[in-house]
Amino acid sequence: MNKYNYKFSFGPWNIHEGADPFGPPVRPSVAFAEKLVILKDLGFDAMQFHDDDAVPDLDTKSAREIRQQAEAMKARLDDLGLTAEFVAPRLWEHPMTIDGAFTANDPAARAYAIERAKKAADIARYLDTNLMVLWLAREGTYLREAKDAVRATQQLLEAVDALLDYDPDLRIAIEPKPNEPMDLAYIPTIGHALALGMQASDPARVGGLIESAHAVLAGLDPADEMSFALAFGKLWSVHLNDQNGLKFDQDRSFGSVDLRRVFNQVRVLDENKFWEIGMVGLDVKALRTQPPELATKHLSNSLRTFLRLVEIVRSVDNQKIEELRAARDYEELDWLIMSSLMGA
Repeated sequence: MNKYNYKFSFGPWNIHEGADPFGPPVRPSVAFAEKLVILKDLGFDAMQFHDDDAVPDLDTKSAREIRQQAEAMKARLDDLGLTAEFVAPRLWEHPMTIDGAFTANDPAARAYAIERAKKAADIARYLDTNLMVLWLAREGTYLREAKDAVRATQQLLEAVDALLDYDPDLRIAIEPKPNEPMDLAYIPTIGHALALGMQASDPARVGGLIESAHAVLAGLDPADEMSFALAFGKLWSVHLNDQNGLKFDQDRSFGSVDLRRVFNQVRVLDENKFWEIGMVGLDVKALRTQPPELATKHLSNSLRTFLRLVEIVRSVDNQKIEELRAARDYEELDWLIMSSLMGA
């Protein structure tokens, strides 16, 4: 463990082949077992899971097969001294969910989504985590008239309640995103996610996961989104990365674009002792141009950036900050932060 007691995770999708909407894969696939070894070797503590990362071809498996394969994955994690941070139901790739999952107009599709999410809850239990992340990828629409947004919001709440009822130990972290793949998402910000959670049958078991890039895509600052959730004890996980503007979800290495912006994310996490709350998750992708043998540097660089920024955050003179706030000398405060980041 690092000297700051933070624990770190990433998902298997963060070691990927480099395909994008405009081009095919440019790197060979890496077997899941090898990804676990890489995770361990790079100094991470836990793997983030989609349900079918743990149990491939999930929809074709019986309950007994799901349990056997999930428990085999748990044994593999144990052998490496790793844990599972969370399990997320993959509700956006099946043909049944082309029009959405919990908010599909087809009731059969909504029923499929609920059952699939229950299987993810089972897998989480077998992997010894009670945290489920809900990235509501297709819960939205391409044109507003295609769905009833009021009813869709109620359907999302009904789905959350169904999962809370299914597993009394389950905690759900809703991961907001304003767009992509849907043009118009129903849960675009952490405020929307927490408002939904507060209406759930057991609000204490619903929180949020904030991804840096998703906040930027909403035109918001990730540190402020994290602060909002922390104020209510609802920030249960983070996906740290960086983002070039409002184009699409780039998942750039943490700190590679806007060092001041990521400094403030680390600052709010560290000042609120996030190491006592949850894990620091990364959601970063290697640049498509990166050769296969060098396609894990985005992970190690992001981890090093976070830990270096913890050092900088703790080196800043907080008494001086308070004095400058009291004097309303924000230009000098600006220079204090800038000089800290520049090593002046």
